[in-house]
Amino acid sequence: MTQTKTSASHRVLLVDDDEAVRTMMSRTLEGKGFDVISAASVTEALKLITTESFDVLITDLHMPNPSDGFAVITAMRHSQPEALTLLVSGYPDVKSAMDAILLEADDIIVKPFEAGKLATMVHEKLLTRKPFAQIKKERVAAILQRCTSGIVENWLLRVMKNKELNHISLTDRELTGYLPKLIEDLIIRLRELGTPGEESGSVCSAAAVAHGKMRRQQGYTPGMLVHDSRILQGTLFEMLQSNASALDFSLLLPDVMTIADEVDSQLTQAMDSYMNTGLKPVAA
Repeated sequence: MTQTKTSASHRVLLVDDDEAVRTMMSRTLEGKGFDVISAASVTEALKLITTESFDVLITDLHMPNPSDGFAVITAMRHSQPEALTLLVSGYPDVKSAMDAILLEADDIIVKPFEAGKLATMVHEKLLTRKPFAQIKKERVAAILQRCTSGIVENWLLRVMKNKELNHISLTDRELTGYLPKLIEDLIIRLRELGTPGEESGSVCSAAAVAHGKMRRQQGYTPGMLVHDSRILQGTLFEMLQSNASALDFSLLLPDVMTIADEVDSQLTQAMDSYMNTGLKPVAA
């Protein structure tokens, strides 16, 4: 007797590095008529996402590295936004997996689950899923421009909690100093990028020069100036991560490389100014 293929039109990409789990889930889904393509690694999954079309993605959270499933879900969401994306997560992982739901995934399949009910679960989610609301994508420069005040606030919080930097008594205004202008210079350089991969030179930053002079007068050591810059770079990337759903991933890599290069250039200019500055008070 031939089994009715009730879900023959639904192609599923199943991603898990455990062969036994992949086999079990594939058989269960195929038994209900789903067309299943499996992948054992993130790299394999990403190749499939870019070359084939799928209606459903089911991916494990750890493969074997923590949060590997996030990368697969993000790639699927941006490449095939209409696909149903499901994250498989164990009980200890549910809290971190919730971040993926808020960001990209449609739902979580919590381990352990009954294999026999998997196909029914997926079919029901396909029937009840609401249309994906496409979020307008932005370049990194636009996000940093929109979130400048938040970057400054987050940077300030991280500095105030840092033992290496918070032992000098300074006001919030003295701490942030030229930070908004440094971010503005970074945004200017990002906006100068034309096509992905196009080179763009570092900005000659008057703010970076003034920043170095100010930090010298405030009693910073060269090491503190470096740490100050590292916190800025970390804060910038943290802001991008929190806005990942709005990022234009096709242009992300050159922008991230530019951020790293420009922050390093600003540090170099600030350090040169720091070393060549006397001890006259410098106003922020």
